Amino acid sequence: MPARKPRKSNGRANGHDGPPLFRIGRSRTGLGLFATEPIRKGTFIVEYLGPLLTNQQCDEIPDNRYLFEVNARWTIDGRSRSNVARYINHSCRGNADPVIRDRRIRIKAIKNIEAGAEINYDYGKDHFNAYIKPHGCRCDKCREKRRKERAEARAASARRVKRAERKAQAEGSRSPR
Repeated sequence: MPARKPRKSNGRANGHDGPPLFRIGRSRTGLGLFATEPIRKGTFIVEYLGPLLTNQQCDEIPDNRYLFEVNARWTIDGRSRSNVARYINHSCRGNADPVIRDRRIRIKAIKNIEAGAEINYDYGKDHFNAYIKPHGCRCDKCREKRRKERAEARAASARRVKRAERKAQAEGSRSPR
C-alpha cells in the first residue's frame, strides 16, 4: 500500500469558523503550540498529519522523533512542518490527549485550555525514556517536583549543619579550659 497523502490542517476544530485555535511559538522546550483563544474540554484541536507508513518502513528511519504509532502495523510520519500537531510538546500532566481512530490521530482537549496556554500531552513511556528522560523532563509538573526536591535537600543540609554546630558547641562547653 503506498504512503497516504497527508491531509491539510487549518487549525479550525469542530467547524470553528474564526481564526485558528492555536499558534506556533517559543516554549521552554523549543517550539510549541499555544491556544489563541479558550478551548473547551472535549474539543478536537488538530489532527496529527503525515504519510502513513508501515512500522517496518519506520524502522529504517534514523531520526524517528516525529513518528506516531497508530497501531501494531501503521505509523504516521509527522516530520513535515505543515503538520502543526508536531509542535505539541510533552507534559506529564497534559491538557490534551491523542485519539486514534481509523488510522487517524486527532488531538482532543481533556481540560479547558485558556488563551495563551501551551497545548501538550503525555507522549508515553517509550518516547519519554528514549528522548526526554536523558535530558530531563521540562514540563511544569516535573519542574515543580525538582524544585521541591532541591528545597528539601537545602533544608536537610541546613539541619545537618545546625546539628553539627550544636554538637561542636556542646563538646566545646564540656571540655576543660
